[in-house]
Amino acid sequence: MTAAIVEYRPDHAAAWARLNEAWLAEGGFAIEAKDRRSIDDPHGVFIAGGGRIFIAERNGAAVGCCALIRIPDGFEVSKMTVTPAARGLGLARRLLEACEAAAREVEATHLYLETNSALKPAIALYESFGFLHLPSHPTPYARADVFMEKRL
Repeated sequence: MTAAIVEYRPDHAAAWARLNEAWLAEGGFAIEAKDRRSIDDPHGVFIAGGGRIFIAERNGAAVGCCALIRIPDGFEVSKMTVTPAARGLGLARRLLEACEAAAREVEATHLYLETNSALKPAIALYESFGFLHLPSHPTPYARADVFMEKRL
């Protein structure tokens, strides 16, 4: 198996959409308006504002993704997923490592994320990666009920 974490390219657009629609459906989550914008215009939503998108490829196929959205002094980690067939290979951790390295490159002070309490494996990964829980606060996502941050 050859696996790599690569920067998003325009030819990843269909895989990006498929990966994100799949994790939302798998979790039983609705595709919200903010999701649709992120899925349909990843360059405009993430990259144009100073963020990054990373794609996990296995044998040349996109099997995971994660994005960074620029926020004051840091980045929000968003749209993290790995396909069921590629889980357990350490790709989600490698995606997070790429996110952290990108944030450190520009001297960001923290990573932030919002997730759902039903996504227990994801929360366990974030905790093992040094993310700490934050109090709840208003968010544009109806599904978000867990808030976490990692100081860099």
